[in-house]
Amino acid sequence: MPEEAVTTLRAELERFGRAEEGFALLEVFLELARPRLGAVVLDPVGLRLPAELTDDRALVQTLIDEIEQESVGKSRVVERGYDMEDEQARWDYVRLAYSSNQATVWSRRQRTTYFEVTARERATYWLPDSLKSEYFDALRGRGWAIPEDWLTAVARRPKPWWRRGGR
Repeated sequence: MPEEAVTTLRAELERFGRAEEGFALLEVFLELARPRLGAVVLDPVGLRLPAELTDDRALVQTLIDEIEQESVGKSRVVERGYDMEDEQARWDYVRLAYSSNQATVWSRRQRTTYFEVTARERATYWLPDSLKSEYFDALRGRGWAIPEDWLTAVARRPKPWWRRGGR
């Protein structure tokens, strides 16, 4: 059975009118996709507020300060997991993902990445067609505007496993 086509959607905060709009789109995604999600993690080291952040600056800085005050022990913590069944954990993850060097949302099978932030600057969704359709419907149902280039993005079939990773 061939894998479902996947659409790549750019999601850097600078693309939105306000950072909170990007947060809201991620929050809707995490809530909708919960049954499909595997690990939802971020790198807690070196968290830094995004320049685009407006309304939630003080709240997010408090989250960052609390994480930095936690005892790390002798080993460096490279991942911090978040339980998407917990509403507060979802809220925290959404606001910290864009503050992190690396934040990733995996599928339940851990073969597919659904969302990732790297170096606090690049953010991407990789959505299978069925999930993209549900996500867009959920966004519309909640009154959020879907970025125009997301609506016109073309889904592509993933390369077979033996052709990935190379040229």
